[in-house]
Amino acid sequence: MSFEETIKAQLLDEDDLGRMLSRMAMQIIEYFDPEQDPATTFGLIGMQRRGVFLARRLRDLIADEEGIELPVGVLDANMYRDDFRVRMRQPEIRMTDILFDINERHLILVDDVLYTGRTIRAALDALMDIGRPASVRCLVIVDRGLQELPIKPDIVGRSVPTIPGEEVRVRLAEIDERDGVWLVNGPNGSEQ
Repeated sequence: MSFEETIKAQLLDEDDLGRMLSRMAMQIIEYFDPEQDPATTFGLIGMQRRGVFLARRLRDLIADEEGIELPVGVLDANMYRDDFRVRMRQPEIRMTDILFDINERHLILVDDVLYTGRTIRAALDALMDIGRPASVRCLVIVDRGLQELPIKPDIVGRSVPTIPGEEVRVRLAEIDERDGVWLVNGPNGSEQ
């Protein structure tokens, strides 16, 4: 079944997503301490896969608005998931690439969709293995609800309550050839 055949509704188009990211960039800027240099005290961590591109877009928006270029790291937390053996026969491991010291730095963890909270929990474990950040805040484009763990995003683009059998799909031009967010039927009506 093609992606188009699974679509129930388009939640955000390209322009909506652009406006949302601009608003989220401003929310990040509000966290900055005027007494400190954000370029050395903050960092963006993009979760593999789409979170990486979202973090880069946010970095660029902040640079355009404030003239500050925050460092961006890339994190794959698959091996830290408590359910990776259950969910994936052969987990796809992607690159983790954080070229700045996260110790005592305020981090914004960027992901596309928050569902159960297990990916964010795994990301926190992975980050703690790398260093000891001053703080970690969570930014997601869509919060689906249905969390299984006490994880709550600090910056959320949109809350979209879903039911079992539905998924939220974020598409980005960098890897999907178009921008947007859709509510779709999961494969065979199952949850993601």
